[in-house]
Amino acid sequence: MIENIYAPWRKDFIEKKEPKEEGCIFCNRSKLLPQLESLVVHKDKYSFIILNKYPYNNGHLMVAPYKHTHDLGHLSIDEYTEIMKNIILSTEVLKEAYNPQGFNIGINIGGVAGAGVADHLHWHIVPRWSGDTNFMPVISNTKVLHEILSETFNRIYPIFQKLEEKSEKL
Repeated sequence: MIENIYAPWRKDFIEKKEPKEEGCIFCNRSKLLPQLESLVVHKDKYSFIILNKYPYNNGHLMVAPYKHTHDLGHLSIDEYTEIMKNIILSTEVLKEAYNPQGFNIGINIGGVAGAGVADHLHWHIVPRWSGDTNFMPVISNTKVLHEILSETFNRIYPIFQKLEEKSEKL
């Protein structure tokens, strides 16, 4: 028997029906407070962490600098250091929340390299598990996830808060 799997939140993205956000999504979101509506889960001095609205896997996070640039050479050492700290923080939160077996961590620079937002640098942190890919992306250009973004936010945001409080006490 064939079972139906529904992922309705992906429909507008796949069919390109969702209106394109005006301006830079990272600059726009960086000004907002950490909350579900903004998808921001953590803010720091030079960078912030945000949920990917169209995740490759559950828990897919992105770290972006506040500075609007597409060029790695435009970031300071302090910005790089904090971005790396926030990548590490993201993996620690995802380990606690999802217990992944591994991670894909990377950056796409330029549209031809796969950057969906080519004019603002951002790093992807994608938790991975053995067998987490299947035929769906190949035959239907759809990735089936078991969790909606609100559940992801509600799962990881309290962990970010707990780790922030812990680091403030050190």
